Order: sequence, then C-alpha cells, then structure tokens
Amino acid sequence: MGTGLDNVRKIYLEGIAAGNAREAVQKYTGHRYTQHSTGVGDGVEGFLTFFEPFLERNPKREIEIVRILEDGPWIFCSAFQSLNDGAARWVTMDMFYTGADGLILEHWDTIAPYAAKTKSGADMVGGTTAIDHSADTATNKELVLEFTKQVRQEGHLNRLDQFVAMDLIQHSPSIGPGGRGLADWFASEAAGSYQMLFKLIGQGDFVVTYGKRRASGKDIAVFDVYRIANGVIAEHWMNEETIGPRETWGNSGKF
Repeated sequence: MGTGLDNVRKIYLEGIAAGNAREAVQKYTGHRYTQHSTGVGDGVEGFLTFFEPFLERNPKREIEIVRILEDGPWIFCSAFQSLNDGAARWVTMDMFYTGADGLILEHWDTIAPYAAKTKSGADMVGGTTAIDHSADTATNKELVLEFTKQVRQEGHLNRLDQFVAMDLIQHSPSIGPGGRGLADWFASEAAGSYQMLFKLIGQGDFVVTYGKRRASGKDIAVFDVYRIANGVIAEHWMNEETIGPRETWGNSGKF
C-alpha cells in the first residue's frame, strides 16, 4: 500500500468518520487541495467550511471504505456511509490525485443515495472487494478503454459480448442483470449518451472510469467500476450525480 492510498484512507476515516476534520485535512493534503466536489470550496478552509457543519449535523457516522485501489499517483475509493443510525445512507465514489510525497492535491467525487433494492437484485455496494494483484492491469485497462469507446460512446451494442460476460454481476440500482440487462439499459433513453471519458485508472482486475454522460437534458458525472475476469467484464458498479447549474458550484466544477 502506497503513501497516497494510506493518506486517502486516513482523511476519510480520521477526518470524517472520527470527526477530526481540521487535523486530517492539514496533515494529509499538500501545498494545494483543488476540489471538484461541487458543494465544497478549494483548499483547507473550503474543506472545513463544508465538513465542520457536516460533522455537527451528523454526530453518528458509520463509514466503511468498501473498495480502494491505486494507479501511480491516482487513488480511487468507494465508501458506504450510514448517518445518524441510518437516517441517511449514501454511496460515495472518490478519485484523488496525490503528489510525489503522497499528499492529496486534487479530489473528484460522486455522491448517491444508497438503494436498498436494485433492478438486478445484487447489492449496490456488495460483491468482490479484494483486488487480484496478479491480473494484468495494462491489458484490463485497454479492454475497458475499448469498451468505453466502442460500446458506450459509439453505440456498437452488437460488440457487447466481446467485452462483457453474459452472466455479468450488476450492482447499479437501475440496470438489470447480466449482459442483456446492460445492453437494454444502453439502448434506453435513461442511459442517454456517454459524452466524455475524463480519466481511466486501474489496479489488477479492477478498472475505474470517471466521465460525463447526458440524459433527459441533464449532464451527469459518473464513476463506473469494472472487475475483469477471463478477459471480459464480469462485475460492474456505477455511481453518478447530476451536475447542477454553474452558479451552485463552490469550485471549478466536476471535471
């Protein structure tokens, strides 16, 4: 585990879960902290302006980092949050860029309510958590890149089975089970168009993309997490957040 990954884990668990926001943000961020979570301002003070009231509003915080991986200076983590004895439950996916010293310099995220019921029946945050470090990261990243280009962006649904297992385990609340469920969703109005791939990172058998899609007249920031097995996508998680009007942003925006 690298220093950057360790710092991401600590800012989450020490700063937010344990309530030591000021100490954590000062300790684990670097000479800048550029923020893309649109409700949060840049820098240490932007972080504290958001999270100190958050901690007061939510004195009971159960936060579990479900998946975490690193790709050079890039760190991805997904967390489940239960606040105030389950009064609110959230799924977050976060991406961080870290410096040579491992300190956090930049952050992107999506935040979505936890759905107790999904269309596929698989839990929204359940499934495989351990990374297979023996898997070929470069090959798996290339597979997901081509899938994103050919199927998601160019709409070649006839090529889906080249990239996706027909018994795909689906964790997105709105998508049905298997490859057929994914194909049906891609063809629907709800899926819209995948307009931009902003970043792709991976480690072992896990690959993560962060990008933007447009559906029903709205821009949506979306993380997709893919687990690769036997040369195809075997498991999929998706977390997304509608991008609000520019005047509601506390920083330069989601990207």
